[in-house]
Amino acid sequence: MGCGNASPKNHTLPLPVTSIIHILPQDHLIDTLSLIAVGDIMFGTNFPGTGKLPPNDGKNLLEHFAAELRDADITFGNSEGVFLDAGGISKGSGQNVYCFREPTRYARYFADNGFDLLSVANNHVADFGETGMRSTISTLQALPLHFAGLRQFPTTIITVRNIKIGLAAFAPHKGCIQMNDLDAAITRVKELKGKCDIVMVSFHGGAEGRNHTHVPKNTEIFLGQNRGNVYHFAHAMIDGGADIVIGHGPHVARAMELYKNKFIAYSLGNFCTYGMFNLDGVSGIAPLLKIYVNDKGDFIKGHITSIKQIEEGGPLPDANHGAYKLIKSLTSSDLPGGHLLFPDSTNIVKD
Repeated sequence: MGCGNASPKNHTLPLPVTSIIHILPQDHLIDTLSLIAVGDIMFGTNFPGTGKLPPNDGKNLLEHFAAELRDADITFGNSEGVFLDAGGISKGSGQNVYCFREPTRYARYFADNGFDLLSVANNHVADFGETGMRSTISTLQALPLHFAGLRQFPTTIITVRNIKIGLAAFAPHKGCIQMNDLDAAITRVKELKGKCDIVMVSFHGGAEGRNHTHVPKNTEIFLGQNRGNVYHFAHAMIDGGADIVIGHGPHVARAMELYKNKFIAYSLGNFCTYGMFNLDGVSGIAPLLKIYVNDKGDFIKGHITSIKQIEEGGPLPDANHGAYKLIKSLTSSDLPGGHLLFPDSTNIVKD
């Protein structure tokens, strides 16, 4: 759970990870829940050497957005890689093979900056085999942080102001809960909905790179792997009981829509990816998304803070609102009739 000092999240002392409860100021409406969501996060890798670790050991990477990340009932991101100080057997090397091994102390940057929920279902969670996954699990549990997406931890539940929020995370990758087994994914979401008031689904899917900003509405194959039909998957998750669907994986931002009054973001791009990611062009801009839903999970309104990453990375404010403009354009072209409007440089409203 987040534990920043200057925060509207006035947390109690750490409780067991299965029963964390947030206590928030009285001006928060009981029937309105706020969620901040960002995309891929990798604070720096110590593999194959320490040359890709950030300045000041990464402590300043999120400084421009520390207060904003804490300013929600729930803050979510995709943790791209494993937390492991040394060892493990890397998945390989060569062209298009990247292995991310973050020092375990870096996981605290999530907690220090208000994160509550993480997806660990992605193509880097098995970069260092079972050793890396075990270290990641124990590191996140010790903080404690809620996470989902692994075989042993497919879902998680967090309680905020007596509202139970469940997270299920999926990806078409080794060690993850499989998004391409659609029937099993629907069953899992239905089971989670039976335990929770609001269900959030995270998926890591779709082809990667600057040529893949569009939502094609068909199966995407990347490097010979079935990366899913993210449009069909997102709709199926909502049909199965999900209230919010957040995508990541393409390393670029994609369109957003409302389906049955439930919010879908098809990809939130690269939020904080130091040293190992291509950040040229659209790969270097991303949204810090904040949405509001009612206690039924129906969308009320949203907001995008546009960020940019330059050189080796770390999010910076983008006065040109590049991510907002990109998402507005993609939503218009890819999902006309998606029931969302982007009226200015930051806001998202219902059509």
